[in-house]
Amino acid sequence: MSDPERAMLLSVHPRFATAILAGTKTVEVRRQRVAASPGTPVLLYATAPTKAIVGMARISSVQVASPRDVWSANRTSAGISRREYDEYMSGATQASGLSLEEPITFEAPVPLAALRASGSFHPPQSYRYLTSADLRKLAQAAPVTGAALQGALNDLTPA
Repeated sequence: MSDPERAMLLSVHPRFATAILAGTKTVEVRRQRVAASPGTPVLLYATAPTKAIVGMARISSVQVASPRDVWSANRTSAGISRREYDEYMSGATQASGLSLEEPITFEAPVPLAALRASGSFHPPQSYRYLTSADLRKLAQAAPVTGAALQGALNDLTPA
């Protein structure tokens, strides 16, 4: 991983989180440019009604291009219909396709209440980066899931 100081916290609708973790959705699309290196750990925050970190994956590549080109390259992997994609991308001039691999479903999702109890946690609208210190706080908030989070933390800590 080029940037060993961060992981990504990605907010996704619960149906997409389920599909990513099942391996049936391998590309997550975003309306803006995403600058993340291959190998970056991605924590999946499932939005309402779930409101929890439900698992993680790893970025294998990021494609930044026009919405049309991102759709053409990823339509069979994005897990959404063309209509949904077009509605989501309406007005966007650039798009990113995050190819995800190695999904891990957390045995016990980390609920929003536990995340907030560990500090001032606010789920991102789209995504945000986490430092190793952020991951340590999350691991403390989630003892059952802590081992998986610890693995991500180990990835961020140089040997």
